[in-house]
Parts: sequence; structure tokens; C-alpha cells
Amino acid sequence: MFSNIEFANPNFLYLLLVIPALGVWYWFRHQKINAEIQVSSTKAFKNQGKSLKQYLFPGLFIIRLIAIALLMVAIARPQSSTKRQDVTIEGIDIVLALDISGSMLAEDFKPNRLEASKNVAEDFISGRPNDRVGLVIFSGETFTQCPLTTDHIILLSLFKDVKSGMIEDGTAIGDGLATAVNRLKESKAISKVIILLTDGENNMGFLDPISAAEIAKLYGVRVYTIGVGTIGTAPYPVQTRYGRQYQNIEVKIDEPMLKKVAAMTDGEYFRATNNKKLEEIYQEIDKLEKSKIDVTEFHKKNEEFLPWAIVAGMLFIFELLLRNTIFRRVP
Repeated sequence: MFSNIEFANPNFLYLLLVIPALGVWYWFRHQKINAEIQVSSTKAFKNQGKSLKQYLFPGLFIIRLIAIALLMVAIARPQSSTKRQDVTIEGIDIVLALDISGSMLAEDFKPNRLEASKNVAEDFISGRPNDRVGLVIFSGETFTQCPLTTDHIILLSLFKDVKSGMIEDGTAIGDGLATAVNRLKESKAISKVIILLTDGENNMGFLDPISAAEIAKLYGVRVYTIGVGTIGTAPYPVQTRYGRQYQNIEVKIDEPMLKKVAAMTDGEYFRATNNKKLEEIYQEIDKLEKSKIDVTEFHKKNEEFLPWAIVAGMLFIFELLLRNTIFRRVP
């Protein structure tokens, strides 16, 4: 009932604190004021109880208190408000292009580059409920693990199945980017985005990354590139006859190429050297690519003090009528 009520002068509501004070005052006053007459004996009044009129007489003061309270609410100027809000959400189409080459098993990230990249990407997907998201994986070859979809439960399920060795080893960055662009070229979304993550240099495939970037630019696709790997060397697990051992491999990321791909498509290049940095990069991309929200708000306020004032006035008149008729006291 009062969910849409606001007060133009809310400070006047503090006057309502006077009501309980008046009630206490009336009670003490009523206790002290009693008629006194001198009679020789009270036996004649012994079995005489209070009349109904005597029981109801304090109700006059209660009516007056209610009238005063309603008048104070009216002075505070209650107002009802009507609000209409039109919201239009236009999701962004995003394709994640993920490198799953053998070098992604290096353990400069925990537990390794590939698993760290999957975990952070999964959190990113979970935070984009209004967007269509797809997944392209690449190494020496490339294929679409999941087309654009709003069913993120299915997408995350397919994400868990991604592992190194699924396809021929190598790093075909150009083919991976081109496949991702192919998934977005028919999109009608206002914003089309590719997040390409790799830890190496383009050494396989039919299309070089710069040519793939030109195609992305042609279709209005923005590409964010992420280079994954520490600076210098990284521990890489190797299976030998003596069990699993580690050897340090040089981290080689073609940063000039990744920067150029991003610049050509109005995107950005990021370098992740550890898990925390990778999380920060995805958070930054999340801020840069927010869904478009158009909000139209309409507010209208109506004065509602009059009904409160009318009821207060009617109660005052009703109380005066009762006091001067039914409950009239002889002077």
C-alpha cells in the first residue's frame, strides 16, 4: 500500500512522537481528576458498576489523537509516484579463440597455462549472461568447439573437455583467428568481439595472422589478443623413462604481431605473466565490452495529502459532536 508513497516534508513526521506523549499525559491527568463529594455512607453505591458511557468516554481522546496523527501526516505531504522504465539490452557476440598447443602445458601458470586460461575464461563467460559466446580452439589445426550460444551451461560443459593433444600440434594463429571471424561474420550484433589467447608464434596453418586481422576488420570484428607466458623461461613437463621431469623452455611470444592484429581491429593487446595478471586482463576486457543498455525513465508524482486531511477533519468533527451530545458532561 505504501510502497510508492514518498513525503515532500518528511521531517514533519517527527511530530508523531508527540502522540504517545499526549497519551501518557492523558492517563496521568485522568488518574488525578476525580469528583469528590461528602456522604455519610457509600453502601448505596456499593453494587453500582461503571456504565457503558463511562467505559467509552476515553475513546473520545483516542479519536482526537488519531485525528492529530492524520493531520501531521498530511502536513508531511505524502506523494504517490508512478514510474515507467523501458530497458533494451543488446548483447555482444564474443568468440574465444584458445591456443591448445603443447606449449600451453608449461607450468609457469598454475596448474598450467591451458587450465589457468580455461578457468579464467569460464568465470568471464559466467559473468556475461546477456551475450552469445562461442569457442574456437587451435594448435596446428583449428575447429569450432562451440558455436555462438546463449546456453552457457552447454558452453561451459564443452569447455571442460578441451585439452592439449586433441588436434595436431603447432600454432596456427592465423587459421584460429580466421575461424573465429567466420563464426561472427553473419552476426547482427552491434558489437562483435574475439578474444584470442596464445603463448607462441604462428608456425602453421594456411593463413597468416595479419591477413586474418584484415578479414576481421572487414566484418567489423574487434580482436583482443592475449600473450600468455612468463618472461624468460618456463618449466615444461617431459615424460621420460625415469618418470615425469621438467625442463626449462624459452618463452617465445610474437608480441609485435599480436599488437598489430589488435591495433588493426581497434582492439588491445595484453600480456599475462601469471594467473592473477590473466584474471585482471579478463576483468579489463569485461569492462571494455559491456552490453548496451538503453533506459528510459518516466516519473510522475501526485499529491496525496488531501484524503489524510479530510479524514482528520471528519474525526475532529465527529469527536466534537460526541463530546457535546452523547458524552456531554453537566457543568
